[in-house]
Amino acid sequence: MSILDGVDSPKDIKKLNIEELNELCGDIRKMLISTVSQNGGHLASNLGVVELTVALHKVFNSPADQIVFDVGHQCYTHKILTGRKNDFATLRTEGGISGFTRPNESEHDIFSSGHSSTSISAAVGLAKAKQIKGEKGKVIAIIGDGALTGGLAYEALNNCCDDISNLIVILNDNNMSISRNVGTMAKNLTTIRTSPRYVTFKSSIQRGLAKIPKIGAQISRTFTLFNARLRKRLYHSTFFEDLGFRYYGPIDGHDIDALIDVLKVAKAHTHSVFIHINTVKGKGYDPAEKNPTQFHGIGRFDINTGEPKSSGKNFSSSFGETMCRFAENDGRICCVTAAMAEGTGLCEFSKKYPKRFFDVGIAEQHAVTFSSGLAKNGMVPVFAVYSTFLQRSYDQIIHDVSMQNLKVVFAIDRAGFVGEDGESHQGIYDTAFLNSVVGLTVFSPTYYSELEAMFYEGIYKIKGAVAIRYPRGNERHKPENYEYKHEPFYVLGNDKAENCIVTYGRLFSECSKAYESLENTFVVKLNRIKPIDENVFETVKNSKKIFFYEEGIKSGGVGEVFASMLAERNVKSLFKLIAVDDEFVKQAGVESQLSHYKLDVNSIIEEVNNAQGK
Repeated sequence: MSILDGVDSPKDIKKLNIEELNELCGDIRKMLISTVSQNGGHLASNLGVVELTVALHKVFNSPADQIVFDVGHQCYTHKILTGRKNDFATLRTEGGISGFTRPNESEHDIFSSGHSSTSISAAVGLAKAKQIKGEKGKVIAIIGDGALTGGLAYEALNNCCDDISNLIVILNDNNMSISRNVGTMAKNLTTIRTSPRYVTFKSSIQRGLAKIPKIGAQISRTFTLFNARLRKRLYHSTFFEDLGFRYYGPIDGHDIDALIDVLKVAKAHTHSVFIHINTVKGKGYDPAEKNPTQFHGIGRFDINTGEPKSSGKNFSSSFGETMCRFAENDGRICCVTAAMAEGTGLCEFSKKYPKRFFDVGIAEQHAVTFSSGLAKNGMVPVFAVYSTFLQRSYDQIIHDVSMQNLKVVFAIDRAGFVGEDGESHQGIYDTAFLNSVVGLTVFSPTYYSELEAMFYEGIYKIKGAVAIRYPRGNERHKPENYEYKHEPFYVLGNDKAENCIVTYGRLFSECSKAYESLENTFVVKLNRIKPIDENVFETVKNSKKIFFYEEGIKSGGVGEVFASMLAERNVKSLFKLIAVDDEFVKQAGVESQLSHYKLDVNSIIEEVNNAQGK
């Protein structure tokens, strides 16, 4: 039996000694590597926080002590230790456990998360609520893996009032964040300050000073002030001390003994505490240590070699190739990303054109306004961003781009269903919120060739801001002889047929394939989904039934705009919109998600045939 076999809850960890805890960490790493190699997921970041997570559950009492993981993708060890070990093989699968923290899974998952830099804000609120209600227990926020590049983290740090006595912030510094390491003196001082003997001695001295008649309290305050000034002298990083934290670090994040010591000290404190730990992203798995970016979020891979089991061309790589070609001939082209160079296909661009490539960190709001500044002074910025993360910069799109009438191009990756990442990552909202942006033009390609053509059109033919949204993965079925001719919409079949299917993006592949099995039906493919071309209504107005298929949220989406425009033009056709209703899309494969929401080929055929009484 392994040590992990006997661990079913955090209570079991408290019985283990240091040697057993280290063995437990080894068992957990084996489980992480094995499961993620089969299911995909966030491997490198989780391998880096194994010892930290074990130490947290050794020292604290979850869920009375509330642990908040930033982004949530660092929570795999936490899930294993909090009663989900036997279900861990279902990670990120349909009906299985999520790859992020989800309170509906366990009382130990305090806050649902999937986006970056939220942990400290949530923890400050949790800590204040505990204080107001007189509840015992600490609140621990674990931030890192680049999340400290997000502005929300600093807004939260600025709001950590001096009177919050139950808050602990842990910075997991794995060289993916912006914090600087402190010097050798600070490291040695931290070792002393986190020693239980030192803490006991210091407390005794302070209690003794306070008992001296008349002058004891003043001497104790002077001692505390001198101590704080000395720390500032010795620590080059005084930022967190200035915010009112008691700072400890840097700590070796893989030394479980040292971690337990510092966490015990933090637990005993009556002030807010900031702990800085150094970890190795991908720790314990050589391919992940050598290439932590690739193994940050990865699909299925060969456990022996680390090689991905699926590769080849996809929409992200096609976008990257397109930008390289454009930049070669146009010195104004710049690419901006928010810590997602590899995910958005821009690695090659960053190497070829380093002076025109900008990775601004996890700061989508800044990325948009920064892009507007580039545009104002004559550059052509292309901001490559996942649909789910574009949500974070909605105000900047309106205020700093649209209102300024600037040429900023949004390359919106992962539009539509994204599969196993679950509720927080589905790209189904961008069409709805972009519909309200004045003057913005939005394209939705179905094929790689269209993607390049639409970027050319968006950059060189259209005034103002442009968005091109495209799905995750590969292009799908293409009708024979289909060709994009820079037209706002395309008609497949005889537009005199009784039934009309209207769609855009990836779903055109599903609808065009269904068309081959349908009678008395034609398909309209919207290439430009904002603004919708007026002429399309002349094409569909004589249809008896119009079916609009949309891989996005129904409320405010393209289908609702289309229906409104039909009504305004007094088109009498029966209209049905098939899209995602008022709900969050759960984790599953993309094919399963398409089927569940009746957006796949078979569902389309069934829907249209039923409407015809077949």
